[in-house]
Amino acid sequence: MEKRATFSNLWLAAAFIAPQMLLVFIFFYWPSGEALYWAVTLEPPFGGTNEWVGWLNFQTVFSDPKYWNSVWVSIIFAAAATFTSIVIAAMLALFVDRRLPGHHVYQFSFFLPYALAAPAVGLAFRFIFSPDAGFVAAINRVFPDLWNPALNGWDALALIVFAQSWKMVGYNFIFFLAALQSIPRTVVEAGAMDGAGVLARMRDIQLPLIAPTLFFLLVINITDSFVDSFGIVDITTHGGPARATDLMVYKIYFDGFEGKDYSLAAAQSIVLMLLVMALTFVQFRFIERRIHYR
Repeated sequence: MEKRATFSNLWLAAAFIAPQMLLVFIFFYWPSGEALYWAVTLEPPFGGTNEWVGWLNFQTVFSDPKYWNSVWVSIIFAAAATFTSIVIAAMLALFVDRRLPGHHVYQFSFFLPYALAAPAVGLAFRFIFSPDAGFVAAINRVFPDLWNPALNGWDALALIVFAQSWKMVGYNFIFFLAALQSIPRTVVEAGAMDGAGVLARMRDIQLPLIAPTLFFLLVINITDSFVDSFGIVDITTHGGPARATDLMVYKIYFDGFEGKDYSLAAAQSIVLMLLVMALTFVQFRFIERRIHYR
C-alpha cells in the first residue's frame, strides 16, 4: 500500500500560500483586470471618467496597418532570436560538457550575459555595432554602407536579434548543460565504444535525450522575445528606422506613454497576452507530442 504525506493544518498551509497568492494578485491579476477595463473604455489621458466603448479600441487596433506591421516584425524577431540563442547555447553546452581544460571558467563566463539588464545589453550592442564608432566602422571603411542600422531596416532588425540572442544564450546554456550532465556517462561511453564520433554522439544520443529541456527553452525564449524585449529596442533603435523594429511591446509603450492613448495601448496589451497564450498552447498541443520524457 502506497503511503502518502498529508498536511492537516490548513491554516498554516494558507499562511504559507498567502504571500505568493498576494504577489500574483497584485502584479498579475490586478494589472490584467485594469488593462481589460481600459481596453473596453476610453481612458482620459489627464484623468476623468471612463466612457464605455466596448470593442471599439480592438477594432481600431485591428484596422491599423502599423499594428499589423508590428505583429509581423515581432514574429520574425521572436523566431530569429529564439533559433539563434538556442543553437548557440546548445553548441556551447555540448562542448563544455566534454570537460575540456578550463570548463569551469567557461561555465561562469557563458552565464554572465543573462545577469545584465536588457537596457545595458542594448547600450553595449548599440556602441559595438555602431557604423561609425564600433568595430563595424572598420568594415564600413572597406565596404561603404555595408552596415547602417540607422538607415537600413534589416540591419536594425538584425541588431536587436543579435542583442536578444546574446542576452538569452547564458540562460539557455545553464539549462542545456544541466540536462547534458544528467545523462549517464555510460550511455555516451557505450556510443563511443560502438564507434560513434563526437558529433555523432551529440546528434544521435545527447540531443534526443535533452529534448524536454529543448522544448522548455523554446517556450521560454519565444515568450521572452515577445514581452521582455522593450529595453533593447528602446535603447538601440527606438522602433526605427521606418518602424522596421517596432515590436508589439514597444508599440504599446509608444502609443500609451508617448501618444497618451492608454485605452488603445491596453487593447494592444490584451492582444499581446492572448497571442503569447495562443503560441504557448500551440507548442504544448503539437510540439510536445514529439517529446519523450522517458
